[in-house]
Amino acid sequence: MALTKSEKDDVVAEIAELLSTSKMTVVAKFQGTTVKALQSLRKDAKESGTRVKVVKNRLVIKALQQNDTLKGADVSQLEGMLLYAFNSEDEVAPAQSLNTFAKANPTLQFVGAITAEGLFIDADNVKALAGLPSKNQLIAQVVATLLSPVHDVTNALSGNLHGLLDGIADAAKA
Repeated sequence: MALTKSEKDDVVAEIAELLSTSKMTVVAKFQGTTVKALQSLRKDAKESGTRVKVVKNRLVIKALQQNDTLKGADVSQLEGMLLYAFNSEDEVAPAQSLNTFAKANPTLQFVGAITAEGLFIDADNVKALAGLPSKNQLIAQVVATLLSPVHDVTNALSGNLHGLLDGIADAAKA
């Protein structure tokens, strides 16, 4: 069923809002993917704060033109049946969500991504981004690295204490 002019305007406004708040918008071809699989993708992506939408490309291009920062984005790759993954919290999450889905559904193929600065990133670079750890994983790694010396000192001190207690216990037995 075709959308009315006011419904199209509403969609453009929604997409413009998603584009302006998204740190990275990943674009992928989904031709041949079942509706059930796409519903599963939307559900799984939502857990990481990613919204997946299927929108006509010309409506997305209209939404891009409404944003001063994204106005100059390269839209030459926006052809065919595409889906768009938006995330306002994490740059890597949309790529990771789609990459995880693409492993089980090879019909999904990356086209590229639009950054918050209005740059278009090609599919190969998006795949490389998908392999990066998430923001929370990186924070956990930094915290673990910072706590490592503390754990080492604690272990060394407790090891000497255990040795001392074992020596006292052995002396008491003798």
